[in-house]
Amino acid sequence: MFEDKSQELTPISKLGEFGLIKHLTEQFSISNSSSELGVGDDAAIINPENKKVVLTTDVLAEGVHFNLGYVPLKHLGYKAVVVNLSDIAAMNATPTQILVSLAVSNRFPVEALEEIYSGIQAACARYKIDLIGGDTTSSNAGLVMSITAIGMENNENLVKRSGAKPNDLLVVTGDLGGAYMGLQILEREHAVFLANPNMQPEMEGYDYILERQLKPEARTDVKGILEQLDIKPTSMIDISDGLASEILHLSDQSGVGFRLYEEKIPMDSLTISTADEFNLNPVVTALSGGEDYELLFTISAKDFDKIKNHPDFTIIGHAVEKEDGNFMVARGSNQLVALTAQGWDAFLNSN
Repeated sequence: MFEDKSQELTPISKLGEFGLIKHLTEQFSISNSSSELGVGDDAAIINPENKKVVLTTDVLAEGVHFNLGYVPLKHLGYKAVVVNLSDIAAMNATPTQILVSLAVSNRFPVEALEEIYSGIQAACARYKIDLIGGDTTSSNAGLVMSITAIGMENNENLVKRSGAKPNDLLVVTGDLGGAYMGLQILEREHAVFLANPNMQPEMEGYDYILERQLKPEARTDVKGILEQLDIKPTSMIDISDGLASEILHLSDQSGVGFRLYEEKIPMDSLTISTADEFNLNPVVTALSGGEDYELLFTISAKDFDKIKNHPDFTIIGHAVEKEDGNFMVARGSNQLVALTAQGWDAFLNSN
């Protein structure tokens, strides 16, 4: 978790709750004019400046969402912010503020929380967002983090899950499956370490997929790219629980079905080779793995020429009538494989 044998660690009780919050947040600066009042008062003040306010929140619990046996605390802080910003990006909005709450057990010294907050601060700087408040409390069950993200956007730019129509094109950003395979590497090497602490982890050559798992990025850039292309999605969602689950969410909210083409699913060569190493079907890692935090969206078919050769996007299917259902067209054939939601579910995957 946090080990520096040469450093004298500071118990949280030495600072107290308010002293801890001040200590952890005093280096954060404000970069958005909509943040009228941030950390330090009873509540924050946000001026939406005639825009719609978009809100999302996530809870990350030790032993359910992360394993401190192999997740560095700074990476955890960074990722905790990013997963929330991804939800804001999926609304085609601009993230502006976050609130951070922590519940920690007494095994965590102040220095461990400093590591978490250094990751949070790095994410704030990277995405130009403001930390405006939060809370800390004690915990009898390890570390629990809750982050609320706030975004702003003009009403006409917002995109929901519910706007897809039959014949719309299904588009995805980036590549899929890498985060799941990065997790498999971390789990494998952690198991080896537990069995023999003298064994050195074999991480070399897996950099890309390890970063996809430990330090993902929110696709906040997509909004601007689509604006430059003069494209507004008809529906959108981020890929946190696996491609199949997200397609089914769009289907449910929009009242349409989808045809996904297996051969079109974008995957990195390292993801494919690592899946082969684990005797896994690479396509399954994309369909069910999750935590890629790419964006999945639909656009009108009339926008095909605007997006067809763009390096950031891949057209992977299209919408059909609801009664036609949700199926993947298997590679090299017309065989239809039913899409099922087998992605991450915290209530099914908890320890």
